[in-house]
Amino acid sequence: MTKKSRKATAGKKRGPGKPPPLVIGPFDGFPVDTLRFLSELKANNQRDWFEDNKQRYRENLLAPMCSFIEAMDSELARVSDCFVADSRPHGGSMFRIYRDVRFSRDKSPYKEHAACQFRHMAGNDAHTLGFYVHLAPDEVFYGGGIWRPPSAPLAQVREAIADDPDAWKKATRSAAFKRRFGEVSGDSLKRPPRGFDAEQPLITDIKRKSFFAVQRVAPRTIEERGFAREVSRAFVALKPMMSFLATAVGVSFSLDE
Repeated sequence: MTKKSRKATAGKKRGPGKPPPLVIGPFDGFPVDTLRFLSELKANNQRDWFEDNKQRYRENLLAPMCSFIEAMDSELARVSDCFVADSRPHGGSMFRIYRDVRFSRDKSPYKEHAACQFRHMAGNDAHTLGFYVHLAPDEVFYGGGIWRPPSAPLAQVREAIADDPDAWKKATRSAAFKRRFGEVSGDSLKRPPRGFDAEQPLITDIKRKSFFAVQRVAPRTIEERGFAREVSRAFVALKPMMSFLATAVGVSFSLDE
């Protein structure tokens, strides 16, 4: 058991009514109940139902997700040593299942999917360059990129694409890239950003506010023992694009750089 696993399972003495420590074992695929739980949560997105099923959440979603993240720690080493897999159940790579409803019309208290992000060590939030895994009953996908970055790094990516369109095309237009990921995704401006001409090569990508690519797979794939290795293969395939983005925003893709 690694230090991260020990940290996740360790805890202070339990007080009355506190759940037992979370046990993070080896990753052998997600349980069958992971997608079933998420499907039922979607139909019963209420606090009472969640509290009644909280042990299912802990055993069949939280614990196996932490195990998956633990397994990805070594898998990420095949890609880069600058991205972090933190298996702590709170404050680590896994996104909280609780929604922030303060400014939303939808007051459903829980997210109806599970997700984790392996962020670049230079960042500390969801807008950081990173790899991403998304699990839901009707869709599972994984990939990487940078989602809605602040204005400064967004401008840096746009300028990097404009300055070296051939490098961007090489990283995102190869036949292997298209077979696995299709194309680069990300919501876009309707018009070119200030300082860029509409006739600029690759203006479609330059107008993007996010830059990411994902591979979609059958949801039941997550139950297979080799799921972590399949995810890492996709991450390896994204190395050219991720390296381009890292250089654009001024961070290293490898500690040897």
